Amino acid sequence: MENYRARTMLLVIFIFPALMECKVRLYDFRVVLTNTTKLCSTKSIVTINGKFPGPTIYAREGDNVNINLTNHVQYNVTIHWHGVRQLRTGWADGPAYITQCPIQPGQSYLYNFTLTGQRGTLLWHAHISWLRATIHGAIVIFPKKGVPYPFPKPDKEKIIILGEWWKTDVEVMVNQTTQSGLPPNISDAHVVNGQTGAVPGCPSPGFTLHVESGKTYLLRIINAALNDELFFKIAGHNITVVEVDAAYTKAFSTDTLFIGPGQTTNALLTADKSVGKYLIAVSPFMDTVVAVDNVTAIAFLRYKGTAVFSPPVLTTTPAINATPVTSAFMDGLRSLNSRKYPASVPLTVEHSLYFTIGVGIDPCATCVNGRKAVGVINNISFIMPTTALLQAHYYGISGVFTDDFPALPPNYFNYTGNNTAFNLQTTNGTRAYRLSFNSTVQLVLQGTTMIAPESHPFHLHGFNFFVVGKGFGNFDPDNDPKKFNLADPVERNTISVPTAGWAAIRFRADNPGVWFLHCHLEVHTTWGLKMVFVVDNGEGPNESILPPPSDLPSC
Repeated sequence: MENYRARTMLLVIFIFPALMECKVRLYDFRVVLTNTTKLCSTKSIVTINGKFPGPTIYAREGDNVNINLTNHVQYNVTIHWHGVRQLRTGWADGPAYITQCPIQPGQSYLYNFTLTGQRGTLLWHAHISWLRATIHGAIVIFPKKGVPYPFPKPDKEKIIILGEWWKTDVEVMVNQTTQSGLPPNISDAHVVNGQTGAVPGCPSPGFTLHVESGKTYLLRIINAALNDELFFKIAGHNITVVEVDAAYTKAFSTDTLFIGPGQTTNALLTADKSVGKYLIAVSPFMDTVVAVDNVTAIAFLRYKGTAVFSPPVLTTTPAINATPVTSAFMDGLRSLNSRKYPASVPLTVEHSLYFTIGVGIDPCATCVNGRKAVGVINNISFIMPTTALLQAHYYGISGVFTDDFPALPPNYFNYTGNNTAFNLQTTNGTRAYRLSFNSTVQLVLQGTTMIAPESHPFHLHGFNFFVVGKGFGNFDPDNDPKKFNLADPVERNTISVPTAGWAAIRFRADNPGVWFLHCHLEVHTTWGLKMVFVVDNGEGPNESILPPPSDLPSC
């Protein structure tokens, strides 16, 4: 173990200074159990290299990244490189049983991909069961050598990863709730860079962001939480958003960030206030009746020269149901849309899709109440296969999935009205929607009020998309498109669909393979709120998925 630690330290020491020259980034990821104490209790957690959060991946746009993952725990494991386009390299995308079979205990797999046309902040996380609670970390992609940021150069950069913490063993909890049909427990605390800060009954120093007066910092902020959309606020300071989901934006100044699970935000912070200690508050957003962890994570921004026992400058957090704050933040985001970084929004649409998203109730003979909650898209709850879908697609294996996922809901009704009298039972299956290579897609994600309305952060693997519109209530196909922003809509890989509302996205299907679309609330993914797109090969090898690697895990 000591030899391994020494080798890892040497790897980090030699790779990071070599960012100016290296084009292949090599990382060793070992999945191990680590004892960790938080909230005044100790438990064993699954980590990468014994770290929580895990190690940061550093690279430049255009680099090839190789991560050799070895599984030393009792669980099956996969890693998803959230937001990485994976052009023609779907084998490295990571979602279990979608693009690969899991890496079983004692096995290894080399994730090999190239960062084509991307720069900014992304994240990596486990993509099987709820292991991403503790298996996650940052991806920092610098611009190509000699290419400046399209905003004032910061003096320093800081990574801030937000997450959730359970006192209990998360995998045990998930297995129990799956068998019982009852909802899983909410988390016990939120964390900032792995630290809870002080919570009632348990003192903790928390995370401190150290700054110097007059300097500007690029904050790379990541929401790695499983189930909570979050507000981020620093007392007395505004920050300027310059990028979301590794896509540059027009500069947008705000005192509060809204960031959903899987989303990233880069923001400039200028240390221009009086020397002192300032509260950083991370609090949840929930504008409906669904239970949520309402514990605010506490951290501090501390200026150099601050006296040891200085009292902090405090701030107020947005109300837990502050929908206007979330709307104002999302409405303020616009693509940079410069000559070098244009917003290439599809102006014509070949596939116009309308997906209703929400929760239903299905019978369950083994469940406590004889029924269970299920997540549905167009009233279909996704059934996970036992053979990876990308393998089935690539090798033409029949009987694993069908490509008849409906483009429209099976029934039209008032999706955001009072639907308590409706039949809540759903259908299920492993069904995909097929796209030809380079076709253009418009997808309207329509929230519903079945069971309870809720904000859904939806993530699309393999693509960035443009958020051309959003609103509350039911999408109006006649009038809402007239208000679409087709000039400079924000470019993302994960979008929060408003509670009892809708979001419209557009993308070009220029990446062959099998690509997951799912709610990034882990509880909803577990319940089946997911589907897949199958994008066929185009013409010639440059428009076709690469052959699978020789070490691809088997099911």
